[in-house]
Amino acid sequence: MSETTLAALPPRADARVLRLTTGGDMRRRLLDIGLTPGTAVRALYRSRGGGLTAYRIRGAVVALRKADAQTVLVRRLP
Repeated sequence: MSETTLAALPPRADARVLRLTTGGDMRRRLLDIGLTPGTAVRALYRSRGGGLTAYRIRGAVVALRKADAQTVLVRRLP
């Protein structure tokens, strides 16, 4: 189990949120969609250009920009 960013997860990989490295409005938005420490996340699909990735977070599918997903530190699950 290694520490990485949410943006680095390949499709169909599972992880658990460790912490957020951003502040302000973006931090509030990420917390509001459920990206709190301990939350399980699954990477689902990546857009052709790689700018957006869809994740399953607490039963909902949410698309995040790569720049925003890079601010979420996670630990990959086996």
